[in-house]
Amino acid sequence: MNIEVSLLAWVFAGTASFLLGISKAGLKGLSIFNVTLMALAFGAKQSTGLIMPLLLVGDVFAVLYYNRHTQWKYIWKFLPWMIAGILVGVLVGADLPEKQFKIGMVVVIMISLGMLIFWERRKSKSVPHHWAFAGSTGVLAGICTMIGNLAGAFTNLFFLAMRLPKNEFVGTAAWLFLITNLFKLPFHLFVWKTISVETLTINLKLVPAILLGLFIGVRLVKLINEKQYRIFVLTVTAIGAIAILLR
Repeated sequence: MNIEVSLLAWVFAGTASFLLGISKAGLKGLSIFNVTLMALAFGAKQSTGLIMPLLLVGDVFAVLYYNRHTQWKYIWKFLPWMIAGILVGVLVGADLPEKQFKIGMVVVIMISLGMLIFWERRKSKSVPHHWAFAGSTGVLAGICTMIGNLAGAFTNLFFLAMRLPKNEFVGTAAWLFLITNLFKLPFHLFVWKTISVETLTINLKLVPAILLGLFIGVRLVKLINEKQYRIFVLTVTAIGAIAILLR
C-alpha cells in the first residue's frame, strides 16, 4: 500500500485523531467528524483500516477509565447482533466501489439521525425490551462499523433508548467498541488489507493528537450534566450528518 500524505491530509488526520480522543473520552457523536476527516485525508475505504489502531488506543483508555460504570447486560444483549452485522459488512464492503461506499456512509448517517431524533421526541420514557429492537440496531451498527466505522449513531440510539445515565453510557460503549474493533482487526489485515506497516507508521505520528483529545475529553464530560449530554449527542450527530454531505 503506497500512501502519499500531503500537508492538508496531515491536518485533517491530526484533527480527526484529536476529535477521536475526545469522543472516546465520552463525548459521543463526534465519530462522524473523525470518519469524514479521515476519508478526506486518505479516501473512504482506505481510511477505515488506517484509523483502526487509533480507535483501539481510544478504546483501551476508555475501558480503563470508565470500566466501573459498565453495564454488561446491555453489551450481551447488543453484541451478538453487532458481530453478525460486521460479518455482513465484510462481505458487502469487500469490493464496494469508492463512490458507492461514500453514498452508503451518508445514507447511514441520515437514517441514524432520523431514528435518534424520533426516539428523543417520544413522550414515553419506557425502555424497549423486544429482541427486534436490539437485533435491528445491532446488525445495522455492525454493518456500518465495518464499512465505515459509523456504528456510533446506532449504538447511541440503543443506549439512549435504554436510558443509560452518562457514565454508564460511556463505560458500556467503551467495552462494546473495544470488543468489536478487536473482532474487526483481522478482516482489515487479511481480507481488505487496509492495514500495513505504512499505515501503522502514520498511526504512530497521530498518537499524540488522540492522547490530547482523551485528556481534554475527560474534563469536558465532567462539566456536562445528564440532560445536556443527551442533547449534545443528538446535536453533534445532526451537525455531522450535514458535514459528511458537504465533503
